[in-house]
Amino acid sequence: MVLPESARLPRMLRYVGWPLVLLLIWDVIVTLAYVYLPHPGFDLPILPMTLLGSALALFLGFRNNNAYNRWWEARTLWGAMVNASRSYGRAVFHLIDTRPESHDLRQALVMRQIAYVNALRCHLRRQPCLDEIRPFLGEAETEGLTDVSNVPNAVLNETAALLSDATRQGWMDSIRRTQVEQLLVDMSNAQGGMERIKNTPLPREYDYFPTLFVHVFCVLLPVGLVDSLGIYTPLASTIVGFMMLAMDQIGSDLQDPFENRDHDVPLTSICRTIQIDLEHLRGKMDAPAPVRPVNHVLW
Repeated sequence: MVLPESARLPRMLRYVGWPLVLLLIWDVIVTLAYVYLPHPGFDLPILPMTLLGSALALFLGFRNNNAYNRWWEARTLWGAMVNASRSYGRAVFHLIDTRPESHDLRQALVMRQIAYVNALRCHLRRQPCLDEIRPFLGEAETEGLTDVSNVPNAVLNETAALLSDATRQGWMDSIRRTQVEQLLVDMSNAQGGMERIKNTPLPREYDYFPTLFVHVFCVLLPVGLVDSLGIYTPLASTIVGFMMLAMDQIGSDLQDPFENRDHDVPLTSICRTIQIDLEHLRGKMDAPAPVRPVNHVLW
């Protein structure tokens, strides 16, 4: 996630990149051709470009709204995961009988939650996760997950099995077990929503056509302005083109929030926050430090 303090003009220019440079070069070519060629024959009136620009802005706004809704839903689901993880840790430590015999089980259940959220992070990013969760699950169980297609779901299922064992040993009654089980259901529902966003991208046309129309508009823009603006055409055309190109790039970046890119939901930071909270809950005060931004990007 790009932090707000990085929103400076040089960074924004680099964000749009080469399309903006090519647009400026094209603007200069059109202007020089209009000024030095006696009959260029490609000047357009202003009104059609105004209508085209208005229609394109509406189209980009519609696409970007849908892209941001996907990004915000992804962040909301991870916010729910943070809340459920904290509630789960509190329930494990206080709803399971605190007799000495249950100490190892309560510790293991909390560690499993840290493993679960990190496995889910890697699962959404299509990254290998076994090395990430091995410190929390142990070598034996981690190796048993080698051939599992949905590792976070498998971790959550085994957590439910351990809770059943606690109930059979008399460390939890059915009411408390139901309370903890509801938290597992909440986490499973949140995971399902995240997987839906990951596996169901916006239709290809939402990505292809806005980019195509923006590029066509940028090509036609100096041709439509040069007759009225003359030598000032590169300035006006580049500024308008910059806005259109930036809007198109923003929508493209936001529509897939789990691709491990600069503008994605900061999954690593969120998982670290959950880990710190749960480590403190189980009495380990030397938990890892929060994730720090790298070049104004929080991962």
